Amino acid sequence: MTVDIKKAQDVYKDAGESVIFATLLLNHQNQSEEKNAVAEFADLSNSIINSMRIRDPEAQANIAWGFGADAWDYLFPDAPKPKQLSTFKEIKGPKYTAVSTPGDIFIHVRAKNMAVCYELMDQFMELLRPVTSVEDETHGFRYLEGRSIVGFIDGTENPAGVESMDYTLIDDDAEFINGSYAFAQKYIHNMDAWKNLSTDDQEKSIGRHKFSDRELTDEEKLPNAHNVISKDMKDGIEHKIVRMNVPFSDPAKDITGTYFIAYTKDFSITNRMLENMFTKSDRILDFSTAISGTLFFIPSKVTLEKIADDEY
Repeated sequence: MTVDIKKAQDVYKDAGESVIFATLLLNHQNQSEEKNAVAEFADLSNSIINSMRIRDPEAQANIAWGFGADAWDYLFPDAPKPKQLSTFKEIKGPKYTAVSTPGDIFIHVRAKNMAVCYELMDQFMELLRPVTSVEDETHGFRYLEGRSIVGFIDGTENPAGVESMDYTLIDDDAEFINGSYAFAQKYIHNMDAWKNLSTDDQEKSIGRHKFSDRELTDEEKLPNAHNVISKDMKDGIEHKIVRMNVPFSDPAKDITGTYFIAYTKDFSITNRMLENMFTKSDRILDFSTAISGTLFFIPSKVTLEKIADDEY
């Protein structure tokens, strides 16, 4: 099967300057009413997005949205189901746990300014608010020089631009070609403890030089350095995903974290990365606590049209 990026949602590498992530729960009270509302959203969301791109083309708005496993089963019980769409199973390591949390509908909006993110989410929620409640809403931002909130360049090994579509667009599931899987996970950081590390110790923990972003030698890294442990090297080959992580913070409340978002055509790659991190106690987890974890399916535009037309 041949993928076509024109039929895909915005699941390529572009973290954005301003970001809103929203995880919603369906009311699970009136299936017909909720399915109709979701169908209307599938129908109207594209015109809302196109209108915003005309209103502010320089904002470079990019949007992806999709469904959790429970929502798919609830809304489309008689329809085919994406092969790898299931409830994320928590990963319990010797020290830390990748928790599993609920989520029915996921929305990822990014743009150059928060006003555009707000306008899009406001219009989206006019359609979805009557049939959903909010499990989580997180506003992220681009940190200085595109660094993670812990001070290192983020996503250095990420596939970039159109190349990233080779890693994100489903090509082995005929009904859902050009869709993608998104794994969303929030981390809260112990910034005081991290800042108390010397730069040398931080670099050994991440596996890269902080200023230049060059990779450390294997001898310089800790055995459980983040860029060692978080790789998927199944069968001796490095398998990649597309990360669009962004920082979030309520600094007056001393709450700072990273929203980890990974897009992939094969969720087993992301899952193996998480298993490595948590079962082998990735050094970054000594300073970062996972407080959520949910797998979503991001439909192609063709699939969204079928939802809008009540074909599922």
